Amino acid sequence: MTSSHSPYIELSREQWRALASSTPLPLAQDDVVKLRGLGDPTDLTEVDAVYRPLTAILQDYILTSRERARRTAGFLGVDTRPTPFVIAVAGSVAVGKSTTARLIAHLLARFPGTPRVDLVTTDGFLLSNAELEARGLMSRKGFPESYDRRALVEFVAAVKSGAPRVQAPVYSHKVYDIVPGRSVVVERPDVLVLEGLNVLQPAPRGRAAAEHPDEPGGHPMASVLAVSDFIDFSIYVDADPADIRRWYLERFLTLKRTAFNDPDSYFQRFASIPDDIALTAASGIWESVNLVNLRENIAPTRARATLVLVKGSDHHMRRVLLRKA
Repeated sequence: MTSSHSPYIELSREQWRALASSTPLPLAQDDVVKLRGLGDPTDLTEVDAVYRPLTAILQDYILTSRERARRTAGFLGVDTRPTPFVIAVAGSVAVGKSTTARLIAHLLARFPGTPRVDLVTTDGFLLSNAELEARGLMSRKGFPESYDRRALVEFVAAVKSGAPRVQAPVYSHKVYDIVPGRSVVVERPDVLVLEGLNVLQPAPRGRAAAEHPDEPGGHPMASVLAVSDFIDFSIYVDADPADIRRWYLERFLTLKRTAFNDPDSYFQRFASIPDDIALTAASGIWESVNLVNLRENIAPTRARATLVLVKGSDHHMRRVLLRKA
C-alpha cells in the first residue's frame, strides 16, 4: 500500500485481481485478439486480472454519478436525463492505451445499464498536415499545440451537456492525416470513452493561452476550459520509458513489414529499406519527438488521473493506483 500521505491507494496485481471475482467477463480470447493493439500481448488472462475489476469499479462510479445527478435534479425541482459519463484514457505512444480504451468500451457495452458506449480518439482533432506545416509544427505532431483544442473542448462539452448529435473528425494512421469529409457521430451515449495522448492536460494559461488566441478564453489573463474539465473518470496507462521505447520499435518493425507496404501509406518509404536503417530512423523519431512529448507533456498529467495502470516490461499490469475518494 502507498503512504497515508499519497493521494492514491496502491494495489498489487494480486490484490486488484481479487476485487471483482463476481463481476461477469463477457469476452472470449478471440474477442481480445480483435480488440488489442498491434504487438500488444494482452490476452484473456490479462483481461480477467485487470479489466474485470476495472469494469466493476467503473460501473460503481457510473451508478454513483447517476444517483448524484438524480438527487441534484430532485433538489432543484427539475426533470433532466443523465448526461453521458466520460472516461478518459491517457498515456504515451505505444504504451497500450488504445487496447485499454477498446476493452473498456467493449466490456461496458455488455452491461444492461450502459448499452450505448462510444469510443473517440483525440487523433481526429489533430490539425491537418497542411496546417501543421503552415504553423511550423509538423515535427511536434502529437504535442498539445498540434491539436485543434477549441474543437476538441467544444466536442466533449457538447457530449457532456447531452447534445443529441455531435460529430468528431476522423484521422487515418495510414495517410497520417485528417480524412476530409469523414466524421464519427456520437448520439447521447451512456458512456463516452475518450482516448489520447493529452486528454488530461490542464487548460493553457498565461503565455500559453496568449499564443493560442483561437482557443476558448485565449486572453492571457483568462481561465480557459480543458477536456479534463468534462471527464468523470480518468485512466493513465504507465510504464518505464525504456520499455515503451522497445515496444514502439517492435511495433514500427511490424508495421514496416505489413501496413507500410501499402502504396497509400505515409510511411511507405520505410518498407523497402533494411531493418537496421529503418530502426535507426524510428529510434531518432522516438528520442526527438515521442520521448520529449512524454517527458514534457504526457507524464506530468499522470498525477491528474483517477486510476493509474502500471505495466511491467512484459506489457502486463503490475500495480494499480486508485485515487482516494
